[in-house]
Amino acid sequence: MDIDPVKRELIKNRLVTIADNMMLAVVRTARSTVVKNNMDFSASICDADGQMVAQGLAVPVHLGATMPALRGCLDYFGDDIHEGDILASNDPYAGGSHLNDIFMFKPVFGEGRRIAFLGLIMHHTDMGGRVPGGNAADSNEIHQEGLRIPPSKIVERGQVNRTLWRIIEHNVRVPERNAGDLKAQMAALGLGEKELLKVLEDHPPDELDRYMKELIDYSERLTREGIRQLPEGEYEFADWNDDDGIGSGPVKIRVKLTVRGDTIVADFTGTSPQTGGALHTNYWFTASCTYAALRSVFDPRMPNNAGFYRPITVIAPEGCWVNPVYPAALGARGQGGHRVRMVVLGALAQMLPDRMPACVGGSEFAIVIAGHHTNRKPFLYLDFHNNSGLGGGPDRDGQDAGPYCLGNMANTPVELVEAENPILMEEYGFLPDTGGPGKYRGALALVRSYRLLADEAMLQLRSDRERFSPWGLFGGKSGASARSYLNKGTANEQRIPSKFMGKIRRGDVFRGEMAASGGYGDPLERDPDAVLEDVRQEKMSVRHAFEEYGVVICADMRRLDLEATSSERDKRRQKD
Repeated sequence: MDIDPVKRELIKNRLVTIADNMMLAVVRTARSTVVKNNMDFSASICDADGQMVAQGLAVPVHLGATMPALRGCLDYFGDDIHEGDILASNDPYAGGSHLNDIFMFKPVFGEGRRIAFLGLIMHHTDMGGRVPGGNAADSNEIHQEGLRIPPSKIVERGQVNRTLWRIIEHNVRVPERNAGDLKAQMAALGLGEKELLKVLEDHPPDELDRYMKELIDYSERLTREGIRQLPEGEYEFADWNDDDGIGSGPVKIRVKLTVRGDTIVADFTGTSPQTGGALHTNYWFTASCTYAALRSVFDPRMPNNAGFYRPITVIAPEGCWVNPVYPAALGARGQGGHRVRMVVLGALAQMLPDRMPACVGGSEFAIVIAGHHTNRKPFLYLDFHNNSGLGGGPDRDGQDAGPYCLGNMANTPVELVEAENPILMEEYGFLPDTGGPGKYRGALALVRSYRLLADEAMLQLRSDRERFSPWGLFGGKSGASARSYLNKGTANEQRIPSKFMGKIRRGDVFRGEMAASGGYGDPLERDPDAVLEDVRQEKMSVRHAFEEYGVVICADMRRLDLEATSSERDKRRQKD
């Protein structure tokens, strides 16, 4: 094939820019906090056959599920796809993820033929069902979770499908917000179509199709070459979910990574069987989380498209916790997906100990506070806060409150939470003495406290990491566990479980203490000056510095007692 590598790079960058511009359009026009601020959505471009060619700066774990969702639509509609159509689906049993994630695909035509699909996946605030927000951990089948949209046309030949639109409007609790986000999603696809048609002005359909296929093949070649650079062998890791969402557990998630030549097999055999609850991950979300974790160890300049997936095989036995069978509930599958990512990263740490950090903190935290204003107008606050910064790594501490590349969701500012909801955020900060001790410390835990200002509301919490803390590596210790409370420090204090749903009333305060990240390496090897700096910044107490690191700090908290520190550390090493 006559391919110009310079032209290939230019086309790749134009396609990625289109995907990014679709995302920017969503941020500017969406109505819900979870989309415009939390940025729980993703954009991509697929070729005419449904193979992903480019993706925007998005939530990585969405994108491995994009092609299966599009394939579900293509299998249903076949040749009945026309210019002006927009396909939509949220059905996890037709390639989707969970009901709140609505996938939309817009075919783009040039010179009378289909040349591509533009894709947008967006988390919608509510899809009906028994619990506001759709993230309840204790649902037992998908029919309890809300409106299930099979592969459909939400726009047909340029005309909105009013029947489907009205069905959605009449089955959700905040129809204005859902409608605004749906319109933002469709408008962004329209913008993407206009920009892709401009690309056709410079590259006719045959040429563009040839280069899109080459971009996928190019990514596959780079991926296979990257795999060849990895040490061959089998690498196993297991982690645990506290429970299954309905009180049973714990749940074991196990993976074995096998690297042979230019291929990787990720085998989840040995994972706990499917149970009740809604924390399961369906096969394609399991695969998507696996792809995202593996992608983190390859050259970041590699094009992100379907070519990356080709050398990777994901095995998840049917009926296990990461590949449940119909009609399993999947609404809270995001929390299970975090555990899938962590076990793959744990296996990679066995393979690449000099590159991988310890376990990320956070408690896979999702919160819904829903009720009515005094005028009976509903409010529904939904927020995800899934990480507290990275674990300690081979050469540095985990960045406190820093970004986690596999989550890649944005912080929702306190001011916006308070402006849009009857909620007062009373606390948002670090918890000292929580980061996993190590030569390189894990990031500190975060705490968020919410006071209800309405008369009454439903509080729904989806979190984890209370029983099984974020793990450390190579002598590093675990980060502090997660904890959740109602009205902590008062006569009405109540410790609540990590999966909780119940009524709260005016003045009640929910406090979520997220898990801290794990440490890396022996804590007795940590630089005493780094310990002193943590104490000065109030990230660590003098007592914690001594108990975990053997560092003796003078009473003024400005100086180290190096002689006493050396003596204390020698004593502890001799004991060991």
